[in-house]
Amino acid sequence: MSKPRLTHLDETGAARMVDVSEKDVTARTATAGGSVWMAPETLRVIVEGEARKGDVLAVARIAGIMAAKRTHDLIPLCHQLPITKVEVTFAPVTAEARLDVHATVKVDARTGVEMEALTAVSVACLTVYDMLKAVDRAMRIGDIRVIEKAGGRSGHYKAE
Repeated sequence: MSKPRLTHLDETGAARMVDVSEKDVTARTATAGGSVWMAPETLRVIVEGEARKGDVLAVARIAGIMAAKRTHDLIPLCHQLPITKVEVTFAPVTAEARLDVHATVKVDARTGVEMEALTAVSVACLTVYDMLKAVDRAMRIGDIRVIEKAGGRSGHYKAE
């Protein structure tokens, strides 16, 4: 079995941006998710809108959207994409003192938007932490992953 070719390295092992110019422009979508675990009181502060710094979810949503649009500035070798939609949503899970964060990104392009969705979720989670760290420094961010992607040559993927 031959070794898979790493697309971000040239023949000499030097890093390079993948040339996607020969790929077709297609509709592509990616959804990522992640979570912030916290004390039950901290989650209550979010849900009831009592954070001293302001509306935690509104600020985290804007931060996630902005991050998706700037992924190419943050992640080496990512292409700058003409993003057509970024949606960041939150779901409090009271029984587990957890805030679930999801981001869906859409584009018509030659490459996918998984990194943009992952970046949006990561920055939204970090913003939640930043806005509430004075209340709960023990918050934990994790389980950041691609949940679903569609479009492109590799087709549809949905996490189990």
